[in-house]
Amino acid sequence: MKLENSEAGICSAANDRSSSPAPKAMANGDDIGEELFVPPLNFAMVDNNIFRYLCPEPYPEVNNKFLEANGIKLFQFAIEGCQEPFVNIPEETIREALKVVLDMGNHPLLIHCKRGKHRTGCLVGCLRRLQRWCLSSIFDEYQRFAAAKARVSDQRFIELFDISSLMHIPMPFSCSKK
Repeated sequence: MKLENSEAGICSAANDRSSSPAPKAMANGDDIGEELFVPPLNFAMVDNNIFRYLCPEPYPEVNNKFLEANGIKLFQFAIEGCQEPFVNIPEETIREALKVVLDMGNHPLLIHCKRGKHRTGCLVGCLRRLQRWCLSSIFDEYQRFAAAKARVSDQRFIELFDISSLMHIPMPFSCSKK
């Protein structure tokens, strides 16, 4: 059994959304006056003000400095990474992370883990269950991000995760509005 001592993280910029100016586009080293945002290839929107990022290894120190410099809160939830058949995803930890995601006071936020495939995929998959997505769509999204590393045990966890204790929390997401 191979274990990685790593944590899933949720970064939130709820306190100060305008603390630093956006980067400017450059043309041959000259400022052309337009803002240009180029997200990393492994970055995606989950819902309004919720994003996911498949973080490279090891977690870059520059990211920690960015969080600190911009007043972004970091919520960390210890979930050990491991390989099948020894996968043990703590339900209570996922439940606590979902409470952070569901709290609009924490938005905008970024969900990520060391590789962004399994723990992030499980958290987003459980969020999708709360959003009443069908399982085939949830698994399709999970498999798109996990690629060849998709695990049946993660998908089984998502399918069996008990969302009933979170159903009383308002769902302020785009797909929950009618």
